Amino acid sequence: MQSAAQFQARPSASGPKHREVESLPAVQVVGVSAAWRKLLMQAEMAAPHLQVAAIEGESGAGKQTLARYLFSRSPLAATGFQRHDAREWLITDADPATLTGFIYLDRVDLLAPTGQGLLLSVLKSLQDRPPGCVVVLASSQISLRQMAKQGLMLPDLAFRLTALCFAIPPLRQRKEDIASLAQSLLDRICNHYQHRPVVLGPGALARLLQHNWPGNVRELASVLETAIFEATNGVIRPDDLALSAIAETQPELQPAFLLEDLSLDAVILRHVRCVLELNRGNKLQAARQLGISRSTLYRILSNETLLAS
Repeated sequence: MQSAAQFQARPSASGPKHREVESLPAVQVVGVSAAWRKLLMQAEMAAPHLQVAAIEGESGAGKQTLARYLFSRSPLAATGFQRHDAREWLITDADPATLTGFIYLDRVDLLAPTGQGLLLSVLKSLQDRPPGCVVVLASSQISLRQMAKQGLMLPDLAFRLTALCFAIPPLRQRKEDIASLAQSLLDRICNHYQHRPVVLGPGALARLLQHNWPGNVRELASVLETAIFEATNGVIRPDDLALSAIAETQPELQPAFLLEDLSLDAVILRHVRCVLELNRGNKLQAARQLGISRSTLYRILSNETLLAS
């Protein structure tokens, strides 16, 4: 397998229209490590047959890049790449009757219990859909099966999403990829700014290899972007690399709702407030989306117990 592959999706004017639909530019996946080549081989084999899958990996590791790669190799490559925040999508667009195309849901690990239930219902509805109509690809910074073991995610949802799971290793575990990644990122950034080509000078790569990259590929791109404008004569010196002093180990990220009240009333109240925020405070519109009356909405917002009403 090549260490760098480039694929061009074929946008189509007849593809589904959606406010989050993106046409796909050329997708670059760069790396020479055994872990990265194994992941690309898995993606290459699975892409033509996807319906539901998960991508797991730390922040900045390249989950969306891999999602775009899968899209470009899927039968839906002629349609738009639909990228959503999982929480917002479940409130505004998750109608099983109208789902179509390639749907990438970001951060399903942040879903509260009500959101998990909604997503599970959507996935169940896809069981009878013919292959090739819709793909749901969910991203998470945490192992979804581990969350299920800890009682933090519905087991049925975790197992449905991870029946096919792409686990992206952090950059610190595949430092063999840093050299090729750095040059690819330099070329891309220079092209974006219409800047003359820049290369890593003596000692610069060694300094990159010494860093532990808690922010993964996203941090590498940020460091190189800054260095390009510090470089003289098109050469990046070690001193041009503004490597942060961030702690070398990242604490495991946990869903925000874990420290909150998980009673039914509290969960419903948070959900209603989220819908209200998405509708910019329009209570009538929020009530319609929730399928309740305005008077019920007011009772919920005033913290009255729903189960007693």
